[in-house]
Amino acid sequence: MRTHNTMKTHNEQLSRREFLKRVAQATAATPFLAYAGEAKPPRASRISYFCNGQIHVNEPGQPEGKPLTSGQPWDFKPSWSKTGDMLVCFRRLKDDPVTVNWRTAIFTLNADGTGFHQMTDGTFTDFNPTWTRDGLNTPIWNRKNDKRGWFIVMQGKVGGQPGEEVAITDPSVPNWGHSCLMDGRILVTATPPKQGRGIYLLTRREGPKPVYERVQCELTAKGIFHRMSISPSEKKICFEYITFERQKGLKTGEPGHTLYIGDFDAQQRTITNLKPFANEAGENKWFAYARWIDGESAVVYHSTQTGKGQLYVYRLEDGSTKRVSTNAGADYRYPHGEAAPC
Repeated sequence: MRTHNTMKTHNEQLSRREFLKRVAQATAATPFLAYAGEAKPPRASRISYFCNGQIHVNEPGQPEGKPLTSGQPWDFKPSWSKTGDMLVCFRRLKDDPVTVNWRTAIFTLNADGTGFHQMTDGTFTDFNPTWTRDGLNTPIWNRKNDKRGWFIVMQGKVGGQPGEEVAITDPSVPNWGHSCLMDGRILVTATPPKQGRGIYLLTRREGPKPVYERVQCELTAKGIFHRMSISPSEKKICFEYITFERQKGLKTGEPGHTLYIGDFDAQQRTITNLKPFANEAGENKWFAYARWIDGESAVVYHSTQTGKGQLYVYRLEDGSTKRVSTNAGADYRYPHGEAAPC
């Protein structure tokens, strides 16, 4: 009886060993599968961007797939909604050698390329749209005041029709909207009466009479800020900058902005701890459109330092920079992080 039980146990052990061997062989031959309760490998965050006049959505460093928009005219400067499902862009309907003389239309579309909807009629110069972060998914953009030559901030609504958009700043006051806060305020550069030129947090009111709160930054007195972007946590900021001296000395061509990151405090209204991370020397190449990706661990931007517009990612942790566009002969511009309105 004891001998029988011993043989039975030995045979069961052989069976288990053979079973485990076969499982190991099968596992080595098949890709990893995530089962219920197990964490799946995270998908890389995506960016939207312009490539040769068309809007794309892609993972940085991957070859282009099918564009979301196609044909002529060209489409520019996508911004990704905080909800992650929509983009807002502008379409150039009338070209001109002077960029501020273009005629453009603001449009929205889903991040998968469906649902194209034009919100403005194309008779204005409407530039650089983005979204509010207050949960209302409101598109805002900058519209040229043709009589004065400067810009005002406009707002529309998803599904809105041409003519339904409204001005949220006074046409008699120069304004440029950059980025929004979750509390509804908008970061602008402006010259409000009695307060003078500067960076402000703008609070919307009924009609174009907002409240302006000045933002302090050591660089304000020395130069010009362009295309500022507040990080998702609203603790950091990135932007383009050029000194008055360098701007004044430029005769023709690209002025060569320096790209900066810094700390942003929405309550104290300060920008501090500034660090240049691209084109610190001010080379006359196009360095522009720095935008947050991967939470706020990295910034993506475009540059013409190779002679063509290409996309680059700067990593805050180690200070590294890597080109992530894959076609050296294509023209890449205006990158933007997934679900992170500028």
